[in-house]
Amino acid sequence: MKGIILHGGAGTRLRPLTFSGPKQLIPVANKPISQYVLEDLKNAGIEDVVIVLGETFPELVQQHYGDGSRFNVCIKYVFQGKPLGIAHAVSLCRDLVGDDSFVLYLGDNLLQHGIRRYLEIFLEGNFDAFILLKEVDDPTKFGVAKFEGNRLAGLVEKPKVPPSRYALVGVYFFKPIVFEIIKGLKPSWRGELEITDALQLMLEGGYTVGYSFVEGWWLDTGKKDDILYANALILDGHIEREILGTLIESRAEGRVSMGEDSKLVNSTIRGPAIVGKNCIIQKSFIGPYTSIGDGVEISNSSIENSIILNNVTVKDIDRLEDSLVGKNAKVSKNNMNAVKLHVGDYSEVEI
Repeated sequence: MKGIILHGGAGTRLRPLTFSGPKQLIPVANKPISQYVLEDLKNAGIEDVVIVLGETFPELVQQHYGDGSRFNVCIKYVFQGKPLGIAHAVSLCRDLVGDDSFVLYLGDNLLQHGIRRYLEIFLEGNFDAFILLKEVDDPTKFGVAKFEGNRLAGLVEKPKVPPSRYALVGVYFFKPIVFEIIKGLKPSWRGELEITDALQLMLEGGYTVGYSFVEGWWLDTGKKDDILYANALILDGHIEREILGTLIESRAEGRVSMGEDSKLVNSTIRGPAIVGKNCIIQKSFIGPYTSIGDGVEISNSSIENSIILNNVTVKDIDRLEDSLVGKNAKVSKNNMNAVKLHVGDYSEVEI
């Protein structure tokens, strides 16, 4: 059994952060989103993984994951480049997957309870393909399942009139027969080879396509608010109290993780929250559901429900909430009756 992680896409909804790196490497609780995917595959017993790279800084992905040895897996890479569809990305992995079954996992998806249980159902049921479904509020944004009674009758990509409220989760299980199916696909109106079309052909061809409804939360972290929500959920469910840094006339309340060589001076941090290594936090309040990366300096500020990436400086900010601050950024008050901004393309500013 092998795993394929899709690490492509332009990440336009997360600009300007994705002007300097792929969306899947944006950290949630101080860990890249796609690393949760890799660890989920490993926890399910899959140790041979192919990562499909896109156009957005693929070298950063290779730099972070390397050959996989530090994650106790074996990683190989293929380069897709332009986003020509999920099925196209899968087709590029034919030689590396060989005759093995595999799990296809979108690198920006997170599942609360992981995939182990569903992998077991796929293998025990001897399915040709197996999909995961989740009821959503707006099915028009996803691939959607069509049912006849309890029978899976079809799949439609981003329908204007959804046949159900059950969306395809970004995790798929396949036998290698799917590679032959993909050879018969034609590009959709988007110019992509759609995985939903491949699954539809399998249904029409009499192949066994199973499904299961996902228990617990599923997150497709394509937007800022999705990432902040994922950050809060993971901090709430996974962070344990561990103070490796130094507290100087300060309090760390509840489940707070604080990295080595970090200092909390005349400040309060209230969990669940995480602080990386080599940070200095002075005369500040760090509220719940906040993740702070490495090398961050915060003074005279209050931050809550936010993600602060590495080497950021925050100074004299009375209240910073629901924010995602990119690497090496500086956020400060200018003590003038004016607002000064240096804002990248596609940014959002609320003052």
